[in-house]
Amino acid sequence: MRIGIFGGTFDPPHKGHIQLAKAAKEQLELDELILVPAHRNPLKKLRSVATAKQRLEMVKLAIGNEPGIVASDIEIARGGVSYTIDTLFELQQAIPGEYWLILGGDTARGFESWKDWQKIASRCRLGVVVRPPETWQSMMMRVTPNLREKIDRIDAPPMDISSSAIRADLARGERSLSSLPTKVLQYILENKLYIEKR
Repeated sequence: MRIGIFGGTFDPPHKGHIQLAKAAKEQLELDELILVPAHRNPLKKLRSVATAKQRLEMVKLAIGNEPGIVASDIEIARGGVSYTIDTLFELQQAIPGEYWLILGGDTARGFESWKDWQKIASRCRLGVVVRPPETWQSMMMRVTPNLREKIDRIDAPPMDISSSAIRADLARGERSLSSLPTKVLQYILENKLYIEKR
């Protein structure tokens, strides 16, 4: 089995996340790609706006019936701060195979600040997508040399979307967002997420 892990806060999940998941699955020839919403991201000081259960539900809605792409509650069920090394170890115990950790170029540059990053790199490869204005060459120059041989490139078209920008748009009263999958937007509006209380 060739398995990819794509973790994040997903607050909320958007079309850019799904586009990257599909590109990673295809280009790395993965049998399965697992989206893993964090219970609490150790690299983000602010807590999630939506609850863990809501973010998991939105990830499932965003995936829809996309073949070979699934959501996991492994970090939410574990609780506490979500560390990739723990998730990777648990998944490898449950589903033996070759593993890839899916990252953006900006995240790859800061990978050495992660807990037990050397152990993570010894247990899996890194699938990295770089979006303009950054280039593959500039990203690789800023990654430690002994990590470069563990990195596989993922090409995905530019898409200028961020969860924080979506939250800001919703707080300002925007209700028609093309950057969100339709079912995710419906869920957000039905549950009044990211909307400022007046």
